[in-house]
Amino acid sequence: MSLPPKIMLEVCVGSVADASAAIAAGADRLELCAGLELGGLTPSLGLVETVLAMSSLPVIAMLRPRAGGFHYNHAEFEAMLRDADRFLAAGVAGVAFGILDHLGRIDEGRSREVVERVGTREAVFHRAFDFVADQFAALDVLAGIGATRILTSGGQPTALAGASQLRELATRAGGRLQLMAGGGITATNVAEVLATAGVCQVHIGASGPADDQSLSVDAPINLCDQRFFHGVAYRAVIQENVVATATALRGAN
Repeated sequence: MSLPPKIMLEVCVGSVADASAAIAAGADRLELCAGLELGGLTPSLGLVETVLAMSSLPVIAMLRPRAGGFHYNHAEFEAMLRDADRFLAAGVAGVAFGILDHLGRIDEGRSREVVERVGTREAVFHRAFDFVADQFAALDVLAGIGATRILTSGGQPTALAGASQLRELATRAGGRLQLMAGGGITATNVAEVLATAGVCQVHIGASGPADDQSLSVDAPINLCDQRFFHGVAYRAVIQENVVATATALRGAN
């Protein structure tokens, strides 16, 4: 009788403290990001190097140059490739990325370039996959370019809601690449997700609020711009606004 496959537990972390907690709790792999409140952004090289120095676990580094969607201009994509080169040189086990075209489809050319850059290490397509219209066609594209793994909730807000789709995707993959369930997975639903989805990898955040005690909850100042927390629009400098303020500033002298 064959033994059941080991379930791989990946924990999404955003700091050295997060990584220490995940390691102590029994994680099998870390996904390292910045800006987890925005869905995860590219971490600094300093953070990557520090976590690698203290972790015996494989570390997957996020490549996401900004918040919002996943259709990037030339400069943003070049920054992703530069970050990938530096993270790989530092010793990460792989990178997580997600690149779509202006119609919300997998950008095959750019995705292939990232996969080729990663070489024998892991190229993980993140939850940008959950925003494509045809996940089966997208899976075929990613399998065709040699991606290692897809992180997905099955196109639903949570992996539990998308568990049936996850099972169909795993069947479609047929061993060509790995499927990892992620999205709202907790101790109360992980068994059901695994039983329904039939995957052997899960990705969790396991997060809660933390406070470094340097600020008062009653402080009248808030440096977080609440306008950009809904996930679609992202913060960008508006050139006309700079011109208007610069003109006003110079006119005041």
